[in-house]
Amino acid sequence: MSIYKDLLVWQKSMALAQRIYEITVSFPVEERFGFTSQIRRYAVSIPSNIAEGYGRESAREHIHFLYISLGSSNELDTQLILAQQLRLIDNEVGNQLIHQNEEVNKMLSSLIYTLKH
Repeated sequence: MSIYKDLLVWQKSMALAQRIYEITVSFPVEERFGFTSQIRRYAVSIPSNIAEGYGRESAREHIHFLYISLGSSNELDTQLILAQQLRLIDNEVGNQLIHQNEEVNKMLSSLIYTLKH
């Protein structure tokens, strides 16, 4: 039996969360409990909810947690765009992170579709 750690979407979302942590280290100190904390929570929520859903008994519950991951991915996208606009991250780095997040988002959508059908 495979485990959630074998899922490519979980692996990619973990890599994204790690990258978000690395990037946000340079955010202003006054944002530590605000923007920095928020963007990190969204990034960590994605793989965490994939894992939680995988451990649920029913497909319906599993899908529910994948939808939470998808929502966190959408929130992260918004935060990344805002971080670019506020010049907390440069456009090149921001675009790379947005691309990584879009890839995770598409994979989550595909997994949800597969589990529903």
